[in-house]
Amino acid sequence: MNYRELVMKNLGVFLLALLMLACKSETNKKELTIKSGTWRAELAVMDEKSLPFIFTVDEQKKIKIYNAEEEIYVDEVTISNDSIRIYMPVFEGYIVAKIQDDMNFSGSFIKKNVGRNVPFKAEYGVDKRFVLNKKAKFNITGNWETVFSKDSEKDRYIAKGIFKQAGDKVTGTFRTTTGDYRYLEGVVDGDELKLSTFDGGHAFLFTAKVSDSIIDGYFYSGNHWKEPFSAKRNDAYELPSANSLTYLKEGFKTLNFSFPDASGKRVSLSDPQFENKVKVIQIMGTWCPNCMDETKYYVDYFSRNKGKPFEFVALAFENAKTSEKAFKAIDRLKKKLKVEYPVLLAQYGSTDKEEAQQKLPMLNHIISYPTSIFIDKKGTVRKIHTGFNGPATGKKYTEFKEEFESFMEELMAE
Repeated sequence: MNYRELVMKNLGVFLLALLMLACKSETNKKELTIKSGTWRAELAVMDEKSLPFIFTVDEQKKIKIYNAEEEIYVDEVTISNDSIRIYMPVFEGYIVAKIQDDMNFSGSFIKKNVGRNVPFKAEYGVDKRFVLNKKAKFNITGNWETVFSKDSEKDRYIAKGIFKQAGDKVTGTFRTTTGDYRYLEGVVDGDELKLSTFDGGHAFLFTAKVSDSIIDGYFYSGNHWKEPFSAKRNDAYELPSANSLTYLKEGFKTLNFSFPDASGKRVSLSDPQFENKVKVIQIMGTWCPNCMDETKYYVDYFSRNKGKPFEFVALAFENAKTSEKAFKAIDRLKKKLKVEYPVLLAQYGSTDKEEAQQKLPMLNHIISYPTSIFIDKKGTVRKIHTGFNGPATGKKYTEFKEEFESFMEELMAE
């Protein structure tokens, strides 16, 4: 064998080895996946703290996230080579991560429209939300009169804590004048309260020192917001009525607007479809978990009462930078929640409440997403309900539904 033949032979062997190595590497990449079963995730918030939540993965690689009684089914999961993307239902937030092995993956929870990126990691086989170091010293079951950011004139607001504790485990929520913090779950570890929730729209962590009568601590929202809160036990405490916070300015009796639907058609209350019907106008956003809870209830009510003289119209105020992206989010919400009533685009590029109020200048202000406006058959505004007491509030949610359905029957009978 001459020198040239020897070189060509060795080159052939080398290229074959490279090809086999590449094929093996590609095969290894394709084999990376995540195991079925229980996982514990953490989001990195401020002060070097972590916000934990539990989820499960089934054989089809679909995910279920747990927050107290809430179960969030996630069916938009894609795995490619060593990457995984998890798109949360309804909301724009998603997780993108790298799979280290079938028991660990890490990356980020991303909300593009608001420019947020929260570090994320997940570990297989761990089913405890919070690590317990000590037995609970106190039981916080009951109602708590709460103030957030009490020393800030700008940010101060009131709330009502509603909690149940069994042993070390705590579930419940904080109700505010504009809505609730949805399903919170955690523990009392010695004299320390730890609560969290993650739903793809919001990521909340509460940490505090507790006693029989006082709770003092901090509320973290993702890795962009932190504020103090304090609470005192008060089983008689009630928040102001949600029906008195937003109202029509003097001289106005009705609501006027003209906003487009996905086809570009502008819709207003003077359209024939609304004539001689009760109207419920829902001020909302596809990014808003309380709005999602309210929409689920409205969809249920709408389907149970078809043929009756009423209409729902949702006015969406969106973070999306373009109308096309905003309508894409609206379409996703309508499909996921099976919304049959119109969802109009009232504003995009911002959810600022002062800007929103300018779109509806007959209102004194808009202080909450969602807000519902009830208009009778003659076109007169009869009630404006600020916020929404969702299913995490228990009795208050039941009371809201009873009040809503009774008032609707009253208006339709007129």
